[in-house]
Amino acid sequence: MLAPWVTRTVVGIVLATFFSDVGHEMVTAVLPLYLASVGLGPAALGVMEGAADLAFSLSKLAGGAVGHRVQRKRPWMGAGYLVTTLGTGLIALVRLAPAVIALRTVAWFGRGFRSPLRDFMLADEVGPTHFGRAYGFERSADMIGAVVGPLLAALLVWSGASLGAIILWSVAPSALSVASALLFTRDRAAPPAPAEAAAAPADPAAHRAAFPRAYWLFVGGVLLFGLGDFSRTFLIVLAARALGGGELGAVLTTAVLLYAGHNLVSALAAYPAGKLGDAGEKPRVLVAGYALGVVTNVTLALGSASLPWLVLAIVLSGIYIAIEETLEKAVVAQLLPREQRSLGLGVLASANALGDLGSSLTVGLLLAAGRPTLAFLLPAAVGGLGVAWMAALVARRAIR
Repeated sequence: MLAPWVTRTVVGIVLATFFSDVGHEMVTAVLPLYLASVGLGPAALGVMEGAADLAFSLSKLAGGAVGHRVQRKRPWMGAGYLVTTLGTGLIALVRLAPAVIALRTVAWFGRGFRSPLRDFMLADEVGPTHFGRAYGFERSADMIGAVVGPLLAALLVWSGASLGAIILWSVAPSALSVASALLFTRDRAAPPAPAEAAAAPADPAAHRAAFPRAYWLFVGGVLLFGLGDFSRTFLIVLAARALGGGELGAVLTTAVLLYAGHNLVSALAAYPAGKLGDAGEKPRVLVAGYALGVVTNVTLALGSASLPWLVLAIVLSGIYIAIEETLEKAVVAQLLPREQRSLGLGVLASANALGDLGSSLTVGLLLAAGRPTLAFLLPAAVGGLGVAWMAALVARRAIR
């Protein structure tokens, strides 16, 4: 029996997340090889993922701003899922690198635009006592989709399907995400104002009230840690390198399976992380996750060429990503009142994506230059500053 807080809207959001990530990760799993097929390597991957992260950042801010101004967020959320579906699927129809990069960027714009709208609706549906669990449930669905997607891609690679065909097949689950977002969810009405507030004249400035100082301090820590938090797509590149010069299909299949294992670890960790945050202090759990992220990057710096060390880093990465993605949103939903939550979640996501942009570009360029140790030690150092920042806020009770 489902818990009372798992409503039809929660299920619709979870299904949309799952199906969208199945389609998205089918493409992500084969994208490095697809780029290689048009003569591009890790540096191009870094540029492409960086551009996608930039679009992701700007679109999340745009989605948050739209959500801040409209009452009905569901149609806008559904539009974001549709743009992602079209942008990703059309990659199968092009061969030139600029077109691939442009479509990937469009897809990520839609993916980012819908995020704060979805996150607002999820928080609005469950209430403060279940923020952690709700976001953990949604993140688990995302990561389960990120397991199923690479597995489907690996199966199609094994069966001899072309890279273009795999990308085209990704449209099917992505279309189901659009249907789930539009058919199962609802917009909740704003709670009625107290009688004395209802009797008072409306104050237009109230809707534009400044975010609390604690929120900006928190976002600053998120941005700082994000500068050391590069795209997980690089794990596929590292796995392929660690596996050596075997037969191309077998190497790609194994690398994709390792990436799927990373996402499975995240799927298993997300809900317990959210539940732990609901039971205690969310920022403390988040700091622990950030610290684990630094350990992950140090592990990659010291042993990315060794398959056993890489597998350890993949497991650690799966855990810390689950904690990070679940608790960051739960903390913001807790820090902000309802009328500021959509924009606040958009700003949070933008800060995260801007950090990822810088980190992904740096890692891609350093890997292309043959400097794998520096490629991961640098993010570890910057991430360590983010851990220190957040730990100081928690120690001073600036956030809770």
